[in-house]
Parts: sequence; C-alpha cells; structure tokens
Amino acid sequence: MGRGRAKAKQTKVARELKYSSGSLDPDALKRELASQGPGGLSTRATEDAHDEEHEDDED
Repeated sequence: MGRGRAKAKQTKVARELKYSSGSLDPDALKRELASQGPGGLSTRATEDAHDEEHEDDED
C-alpha cells in the first residue's frame, strides 16, 4: 500500500474515532483486560517468553 493510501486510511480511522458516538462496552473492556497478563502482554505471549527462558537453561 502506498503512503497516500495508508495516510487516507489513518485519517478515516481517526475521523471515525473522533466523531463516533462513544458507546463503551464495559464488559468487553473487562474481558480484554482480563485476558492480558502483566505489562499488557497477552497470556500467550507471556508463556512463550517463559518457555524461551527455559530453553536457554537446558544448554
């Protein structure tokens, strides 16, 4: 995608966010935050990082 198209898409998304009704689904937000581990990483990313640490120890 060219720079012009990317900028146009960003502008479109920004405009939608700015002028949206602002309907917030607190339950969806709670679910999303609960699925994240410490530091904002998903639990899967945290598990992968933990596995990589243990692979280094085996050598």
